[in-house]
Amino acid sequence: MENLGIGLQLMIVGMCTVFLILIIVIYGGKLLIIAVNRLAPEEVAVAKKTAQDQTGTVSPSTMAVLNEVVKQLTGGKGRVSSVRKI
Repeated sequence: MENLGIGLQLMIVGMCTVFLILIIVIYGGKLLIIAVNRLAPEEVAVAKKTAQDQTGTVSPSTMAVLNEVVKQLTGGKGRVSSVRKI
């Protein structure tokens, strides 16, 4: 009976130790994320505007290529109604 008591006590101590270590890891990770975000914020990439983006039109050669690709893929049944950057 004494061995059973020691076994239960060891199990409880082990489970509490694992639980405490997990809590330390979780809060340590959160603290690290906060510190990194404050010290080195994410850089915002600035998109370069091209002449095509500013006018909103597609060059005639690009439109011809798109029409030909759609024609080949759909067997001549499809058509390009508009072109815009996603």
